[in-house]
Amino acid sequence: MAIDESVISSIVKEVMTRINLTEAPSGQFGIFTDMNEAIEAAKKAQAVVRTMSMDQREKIISKIRRKTIENAEILARMGVEETGMGNVGHKILKHRLVAENTPGTEDITTVAWSGDRGLTLVEMGPFGVIGSITPCTNPSETVICNAIGMLAGGNTVVFNPHPAAIKTSNFAVNMINEASMEEGGPCNIACSLVKPTMDSSAVMMKHKDIPLLVATGGPGVVTAVLSSGKRGIGAGAGNPPALVDATADVRKAAEDIVNGCTFDNNLPCIAEKEVVAVSSVCDELIHYMVTEQGCYLASKEEQDKLIATVLTPKGLNRKCVGRDARTLLGMIGVSVPSNIRCIIFEGEKEHPLIAEELMMPILGIVRAKDFDDALEKAIWLEHGNRHSAHIHSKNIDNITRYAKALDTAILVKNAPSYAALGFGGEGFCTFTIASRTGEGLTSASTFTKRRRCTMAESLCIR
Repeated sequence: MAIDESVISSIVKEVMTRINLTEAPSGQFGIFTDMNEAIEAAKKAQAVVRTMSMDQREKIISKIRRKTIENAEILARMGVEETGMGNVGHKILKHRLVAENTPGTEDITTVAWSGDRGLTLVEMGPFGVIGSITPCTNPSETVICNAIGMLAGGNTVVFNPHPAAIKTSNFAVNMINEASMEEGGPCNIACSLVKPTMDSSAVMMKHKDIPLLVATGGPGVVTAVLSSGKRGIGAGAGNPPALVDATADVRKAAEDIVNGCTFDNNLPCIAEKEVVAVSSVCDELIHYMVTEQGCYLASKEEQDKLIATVLTPKGLNRKCVGRDARTLLGMIGVSVPSNIRCIIFEGEKEHPLIAEELMMPILGIVRAKDFDDALEKAIWLEHGNRHSAHIHSKNIDNITRYAKALDTAILVKNAPSYAALGFGGEGFCTFTIASRTGEGLTSASTFTKRRRCTMAESLCIR
């Protein structure tokens, strides 16, 4: 039975009011005022977790999944209310995706060699306490996704959430610990701070009991983690281009691109940020986007106003990130119908609204002479992040050339970008995509270290 809208709103308001940012929230598990205390608590919990069987870990993970689904709407509304970014309906879908598609203990496997000289095993073991920095764009989704994978590997985790999403992140941390205790596990399998800061992040990065750091966010935080002297997994920025060549199903490409670009108001790092279309299909693509997909074609004057509104001398205007198209147009004095969900325009690749990763449903379209020209433009626009890229084509040779040239962690062919996360496509879900450090889509096995155990001249029974 669907939950009444007014009931959900009142629950969210009550939760947001109850969680205080200056002192430890009453009744919240895993939330500390000091980073050193959080790490110590996670260390004690990890001593218990590492002795637990895979079945015991999986029971806790199953409870985390159930609680995530039960709280999906509350978490979605909390995220939108606290950060001002994103779309509640899409965030509900993202939480369900995390709950249902994040790998658990099944991702922890053993490799064995058996022969005349005995038996050798390679097993995945825990790092211990992992330090994780999470973003405000997908706050609770990243916390839950990381916690499931890290726990499956036998680790515990200390989060330093983005300051703009503390309440939402900490609600998720509390929920994770409740799930653990309800299944007979320890508290503090996930820990966080009442008020995370750059200083608390620095403490975490230098702490002797944190052997692995995982950063999901912008280039600055990833660089800091990779400069820490510790093993680091870095999920950084992207500016994913979507190329449309002359062989594409243009009508479907228009639908897929707009659906991917507008999902959660373009907050996912994998989302289409710009389009490169060969000239022979460019006008047709724009036609379908405007007439069938709810796109607003911005004039040159409106583009200039958008540039002045969404970009500042220091970068993106945070008040615009994750906002819907109607809100962005309203900021420049343009009123549009309720069916408008994306702002499009045609421009050169150097256009400020095309070259910059915006994380909002503004989609610049770059016209190319042919596929070679489109490929060159797409490579330039991706900026060497090696994160994500998308292509709409029926030409296998073009798809292959594009895949090799872009060399990204994610490549989606003839589908919306979110298909890469298992939403309408095959494969597992993750919200930490380590393009910069090469792990790609992270899962439980990513958060383990390999250990070899050899028994010479024994245990071979062939």
